[in-house]
Amino acid sequence: MTEAARRYGFGAFAHRNFRLFFIGQGISLVGTWMQNVGEGWLILTLTNSPFYVGLTAALSSVGVLLFSLYAGVVADRVDKRRVIVFMQLAFMLEAFTVSILVWTHVVAVWQVLLLATLLGLASAFDIPMRQSFIVEMVGKDDLMNAIALNSSLFNGARVIGPAIAGFLIGAIGIAWCYFLNGLSYIAVIAGLLLMRLPPKPPLQKTTSTWTGFREVLSYLKTERRTRVLMILTATLSVFGFPYIAMMPVFARDVLHRGAEGYGALTSSIGIGAVIGALGIALASGRLRARGRLMLVGGTAFGVLLMLFAASRSLALSMALLALTGCAMIVNNSISNTLLQTTAPDHLRGRIMGFYSFVFVGMAPFGAFLFGVVAEHVGVPATLAAGGAIVALAVTIAGWTVPEIRNA
Repeated sequence: MTEAARRYGFGAFAHRNFRLFFIGQGISLVGTWMQNVGEGWLILTLTNSPFYVGLTAALSSVGVLLFSLYAGVVADRVDKRRVIVFMQLAFMLEAFTVSILVWTHVVAVWQVLLLATLLGLASAFDIPMRQSFIVEMVGKDDLMNAIALNSSLFNGARVIGPAIAGFLIGAIGIAWCYFLNGLSYIAVIAGLLLMRLPPKPPLQKTTSTWTGFREVLSYLKTERRTRVLMILTATLSVFGFPYIAMMPVFARDVLHRGAEGYGALTSSIGIGAVIGALGIALASGRLRARGRLMLVGGTAFGVLLMLFAASRSLALSMALLALTGCAMIVNNSISNTLLQTTAPDHLRGRIMGFYSFVFVGMAPFGAFLFGVVAEHVGVPATLAAGGAIVALAVTIAGWTVPEIRNA
């Protein structure tokens, strides 16, 4: 398995622990995307408001905004696998709770918003733990390959999950999206428990939380490339990535399609992202101009988002979203790799906590902003403005910061 994996450009698969992680995550992520689509359609059905769609997406990330920096400090001190397992159990409980509320016909908007907020709290600890746990499974040599494969998995699930969700919503109801997602967490928990990790010395708390946080701030202050990568990630998180939260509104109000159309749009993003992620995975061992490729991906993402905003055809919208997903994942995978490979081992958890803060934690601002603006000027104008800001920011960074271009 080791030789075959490396021969075909998938070095991360040479590691048994990563294979277990990959299989479990694959099953779980299909369920996650089913729930994401179901949640967007559920909120739109209950409220008929783009504002509430954006608010739900914002609340599901606000926990990351508030606690991911602290979670990054914790990640450098604890058994990451154990924490990840507990967070998966929390996700499972949330999914089953909403499915029961929908089945019993007592679901209300405030319940969905509250549970989305609790989901965000669990995500605040899960995301930096999982991001910094990858290097423990594969080592630094296969890290970029593992990140790209993980991204391809995430976005492959984005293809399958929404397609299943669109069918389930129309055929037997939204509750099944949540229930099947709850069951899917069994796979990832089993994979984590079956891993054989090398023994590690007991982790000692040598500094206070505030001191640990100041250490990562000092690192970011001295490392210009890492600092600018964080700023770019925050810009894309606020002005670019919330386009996904607007998909149910775009499908219904702009393209005049139902849940199936919404699922098709979301799946299109995943198809493009899978292609981009697999391309990065296959080229990871030979890729040298990583910084330039990341900048091209970020700029293309912004431009494609503007073109998508102008589309009024489902087929054209799907094609543009596929390209958008490809550009997005190229930017994200390389940015993540550059941050992890340059970070010192003792700071990696905190760096990924900061990355989670800007990548996911800043998303509430973007989702809330997109919801408010879309309520007044429409979804197309909102998406176009966000794409323009992203393209301009990435272009300026590439022009003024040679450390990124030459990475």
